[in-house]
Amino acid sequence: MTREARALERAGTERGEGTATATPEAPQDAAGPEPEPVQKPPLFRPAVRKRLVPYWLLLPGILWLLIFFAAPLIYQASTSVQTGSLEEGFKVTWHFQTYWDALSAYYPQFLRSVLYAATATVMCLVLGYPLAYLIAFRAGRWRNLVMILVIAPFFTSFLIRTLAWKTILSDSGPVVGALNSLHLLDVTSYLGITEGQRVLATPLAVVCGLTYNFLPFMILPLYTSLERIDPKLHEAAGDLYARPVTTFRKVTFPLSMPGVVAGTLLTFIPATGDYINAELLGSADQKMVGNVIQSQFLRVLDYPTAAALSFILMAAILTMVTVYIRKSGTEDLV
Repeated sequence: MTREARALERAGTERGEGTATATPEAPQDAAGPEPEPVQKPPLFRPAVRKRLVPYWLLLPGILWLLIFFAAPLIYQASTSVQTGSLEEGFKVTWHFQTYWDALSAYYPQFLRSVLYAATATVMCLVLGYPLAYLIAFRAGRWRNLVMILVIAPFFTSFLIRTLAWKTILSDSGPVVGALNSLHLLDVTSYLGITEGQRVLATPLAVVCGLTYNFLPFMILPLYTSLERIDPKLHEAAGDLYARPVTTFRKVTFPLSMPGVVAGTLLTFIPATGDYINAELLGSADQKMVGNVIQSQFLRVLDYPTAAALSFILMAAILTMVTVYIRKSGTEDLV
């Protein structure tokens, strides 16, 4: 021990601190301390990931639309400007004259489709609104049962339902017999919607089939819209001495306009392109544009004309729907 160390020990003893015991230090590893694992930075910041969550949820639907809607639509667009034949093959020649030729040749079927679909839509509204009103405000504990009865036709094939109407409207059926006994067929025949003493294979049969098949599409949106109306508004209108007709005109119907617009769209759009009702319940004079497209695709095998008719129909429906929505003035759909 050196002289300086003994002097320091003696000084500490004199102050009463005792002998200091040195704690041996742990030997250090010759290789040094282990390095901490390097954490990679996240690919996206938390705020960015939060914003991307809705898009990830939409991705399956977007892929579905791209594969089964956008891709076929592009293919149909290219088909509509092709020329050729099934034997020689079709080639894209940008022949836009096909659109004009298809429209000029089949415009009666277009007009007939719009007329039949519009008539069926009005009939669905006239028949469906009272039923939807009954379910929303008067059905009570029978509401679920009535709703099941409305939805029940969906459990049966569209084709089978239409074939059932072919039996109902047959010449020897009870409907034709009742109309004959009431002499109503004379009036409908004069109006041109039936022929003689029969209903089948007439415009009336096609419209009845469209009305029946698409009636649930009108009732369900109407019921949803009417159910949202607070019954206290009707009570308030009564307290203000409003008659039931005035209450309906000023309160109920304006508040149910979103359901009216949605129901008419859900009825008119598929009814315009329908071809099963005209095929089974009508004749050659009641063919709609859907029947022409089906025939051009599957029988005549004139694919460019069929594709052009499809695009003309789609453009016409989009135009009419856009104008209708803007004119209806409903904030929920504009």
